[in-house]
Amino acid sequence: MRDVARHAGVSPKTVSNVLSGYPYIRESTRLRVLASVDALGYQLNLSARNLKSGRTGIIGLAVPQLSLPYFAELADAVIQAADQHGLTVMIEQTGAVRERELAALARPRGHLVDGLLFSPLGLGHEDAEQLRISTPMVLLGERIFHGPVDHVMIDNVTGTRAATQHLLELGRRRIAVLGTHPGELVDTAVIRHDAYAGALDEAGVQPTPELAMPAGRWNRAAGAEAMERLLASGLKFDAVLGLNDTLALGAIRVLTKHGIRIPDDVAVAGFDDIDEARFSSPTLTTVDPGRGQIAATAVDLLVARMNGDDSEHHEIIAPFELHRRESTLG
Repeated sequence: MRDVARHAGVSPKTVSNVLSGYPYIRESTRLRVLASVDALGYQLNLSARNLKSGRTGIIGLAVPQLSLPYFAELADAVIQAADQHGLTVMIEQTGAVRERELAALARPRGHLVDGLLFSPLGLGHEDAEQLRISTPMVLLGERIFHGPVDHVMIDNVTGTRAATQHLLELGRRRIAVLGTHPGELVDTAVIRHDAYAGALDEAGVQPTPELAMPAGRWNRAAGAEAMERLLASGLKFDAVLGLNDTLALGAIRVLTKHGIRIPDDVAVAGFDDIDEARFSSPTLTTVDPGRGQIAATAVDLLVARMNGDDSEHHEIIAPFELHRRESTLG
């Protein structure tokens, strides 16, 4: 920095102010400093600056699987939100494995990041105390409720009920559901399945347990396999609710292969509003969970905690929107 200052004919403090984005610098001075930076190939020593400030300027995002479009698009939204605060995002993929999620919680103590956004699938409510780490953290997802940290979540109940009610309003009564997790007590699959069943009950439609198709991984292959099983069963159905969009898209592929018309014979809806839902054939009716707002709210909460906010923890449910498209309306 002293070399740049000598080259530009200014003080090292002026160089520091220019590189830090200090607004009250003459434009001519700023341009002269930047020209010297370019001429000398100077790079800011982030390690030294971080040692002085006690900050890295990096936040972590731990998600189960980036190959699932929801988490990939969530990561993109988090990166955009973090950029508004001048922060860089370091992404870690945990594979929904409990041990790797615990490791992700332990690593921030090594001062790699200033804060952590954490979306677990392997941990459960019994692990809530594991969230008490020294690094500021915001929880995402539905595995742990009423924990000791801020929590931003999807409105799974109302969103799923809205999608089911939409199918019912179309006159569909034999609504299959893809992606259940039998044996689980608390997870997204349980919450969404219960909301679907509740919407049927409210409409006076008796849920048919045989129309609930399990799927471990919520990807296209699992949705296709579940739909093949449903068709092979011989059970009659006139609508399908995928508990996420990739399950629904896999189901659409199989229905089309078997010559079943969508939505004439079977209407299909999903959940997540991934980008592909707008470009599939047919386009997919789905619940938009407010991914952008989830990311922005979570980052804002995390930054506040990083800046010393010690107020009561927040539990925030993002607003959703149901997008009605060709897979139900034709």
